[in-house]
Amino acid sequence: MLPYYDNIREEVLSVPAKILVITGPTASGKTWLAVELAKRYRGEVVSADSMQIYRRMDIGTAKPTQAEMQGIPHHMLDVASPAEDFSVSRYVDMACRCVEEVLSRGNLPILAGGTGLYIDSLLSGRTFAPFDGESPLRRKLEERYAREGGQALLDELAGADPEAAARLHPNDAKRIVRALEVWLTTGSTITAHNQATKQLPPRYDALTLTLDFQRREDMWERIDRRVDQMMADGLEAEVRALLASGVPERCTAMQAIGYKELAAAFRGAYSIPEAASQIKLRSRQYAKRQRTWFKRNTAAKTVLWGPVPDFGEVLQRSTAFLEENGI
Repeated sequence: MLPYYDNIREEVLSVPAKILVITGPTASGKTWLAVELAKRYRGEVVSADSMQIYRRMDIGTAKPTQAEMQGIPHHMLDVASPAEDFSVSRYVDMACRCVEEVLSRGNLPILAGGTGLYIDSLLSGRTFAPFDGESPLRRKLEERYAREGGQALLDELAGADPEAAARLHPNDAKRIVRALEVWLTTGSTITAHNQATKQLPPRYDALTLTLDFQRREDMWERIDRRVDQMMADGLEAEVRALLASGVPERCTAMQAIGYKELAAAFRGAYSIPEAASQIKLRSRQYAKRQRTWFKRNTAAKTVLWGPVPDFGEVLQRSTAFLEENGI
């Protein structure tokens, strides 16, 4: 059974609905700009952050507070348990429903966040092969991977889907199991499925604003200040509470920057101050990867922060871009 969004608005797929996308590296002010534009253009925000989906993970994910939301509806926050295995296909299914509901109210969907894969997957017309994280087949394949090793399953996959097998490393358990699951469930390879969905038209007509910094040093300084504030706001206690409640340290949610480093500190890998330094370093590295990803979109309008943030100028340039493009 295909996800919900495959069947919605079929009658107007030739004229995709227009939505606004606000992207940029961590600590670039996406939440602020999304709220400001939502107030001006009857907007509602749909989060595109792979960690803000988790409940009880607020400080380390920089999840917007009620005060920061200023009464603007926000969607795709707190929709999953930290212990869940949350996939991009599930995000697209749920976020697409949110976008459609915003459109049905005559409001502007504003997709805001820094997870490029989530954004690209939602905007594109691609679909996802059937997925059931609790299926007996999946459990059986995971058990076989643990027992036989990745190479044995890769060799089996190569017989059906040599292209997928060639792309994967024996240690990539998740993707090996997924590729075999698709083949054994549908009789079609995941490579064939992905190639077919690339031919589909975009799901939405997206106007994209990318927030960034003129100088790399300013981005680093802003990241460092944000991490210091997170520590002051109680990030250490937030991570301890998650672990104490039974959230597995190795689950996807606990691999988020900030949570992984503090969990390691609790095990004695390093001190809490050293963990904070690691969080800053890895946040900078993540921001660099984000910038590389977002630069691929040459149609996006990039708005740069200077050494001294000029909120009025950034807002004026953003609104001008929207009005030039019919918002």
